[in-house]
Amino acid sequence: MAMNKERLHYGSDQSGLICAYLFTGQEAGKALRGDEVLQYLDQAQSLAPTHFIWLHFNLANASTEKWLREHSQSPEEFYESLHQGSRSTRIEHADQHLIAIVNDVLHDFSFDPSEIATLWLNVSRNMMISTRRKPLKSVDHLRNAVNAGEIFHSPMELLTHLLRDQADVLTGIVRDATTKIDEVEDHLLAERLSRKRANLGELRRLLVRLQRLLAPEPAALFRLLQKPPAWMADNDVHELRQSTEEFSVVLSDMASLQERIKLLQEEIAAHVGEQNNRSLFVLTIVTVLALPINITAGLMGMNVGGIPWAQDENGFWIVVALISLITAIAAWVARHFKNKD
Repeated sequence: MAMNKERLHYGSDQSGLICAYLFTGQEAGKALRGDEVLQYLDQAQSLAPTHFIWLHFNLANASTEKWLREHSQSPEEFYESLHQGSRSTRIEHADQHLIAIVNDVLHDFSFDPSEIATLWLNVSRNMMISTRRKPLKSVDHLRNAVNAGEIFHSPMELLTHLLRDQADVLTGIVRDATTKIDEVEDHLLAERLSRKRANLGELRRLLVRLQRLLAPEPAALFRLLQKPPAWMADNDVHELRQSTEEFSVVLSDMASLQERIKLLQEEIAAHVGEQNNRSLFVLTIVTVLALPINITAGLMGMNVGGIPWAQDENGFWIVVALISLITAIAAWVARHFKNKD
């Protein structure tokens, strides 16, 4: 029981809080303790326009949602999204809040479709709340940027930075996938294909799923950019539009990579089909060449009267000569048809 409780709260406190930062717009984010977070939440509405906080929670902790409902003013749409499971990336406007669902990959990503998880965010004028069930790469990149002293002027800058970090992670995945495909292609050109060709199908399915989950929903994003919340600055709208355009470029590269995998699979299938045809032809030739001696052995092996040359001292060599002649004719015919093909 104690071990399960330890695992439940690993990386977070009893409320599920992993980390919290206060930003003033002029300095790097200041880390907050749990009791300080409650103080800032009580005076959240009275914070200066340039001040905001970022709270990051572990949703695997059963206390997280209860704590958020008691101490934050997140809209009901945010809590509904927490129970929708993994969905495509989107950003929606709900009662002067932005509800963002961002899919990302785990730390030890090894091209396994199960290593994709979701990050839920609630962004308002003076606060960004993020929750996840498993450690994700992009949000940890954002934490590292904050800890390194990078200055953020609004919660939207945090969200934009997160989307760009996610695009960078996806770029790394595309780069690694390209390396794997290059390796398979080199083996194909060297005619040293082994079981590696089976990995292409798995890789293609993974890329399709990543594209489906990570591609932002165009309709929701278009509505947001056309009618953003009142507190959202024009510069934030521009940065969000630019980050989504950069993300679209990465998704386009991923689509091109999928098409390359498809063409490579077709080429490998043709290559394997050609090898199978060649093997079948060789097997057919061997069967044809062995046919005369098999038929002769079968006939000569019957214990019946009238077997030719049975009493002739040269009978064996006569049979060998006939078999050799028929086999040579069959070999010539087979070679003739092979050259004709």
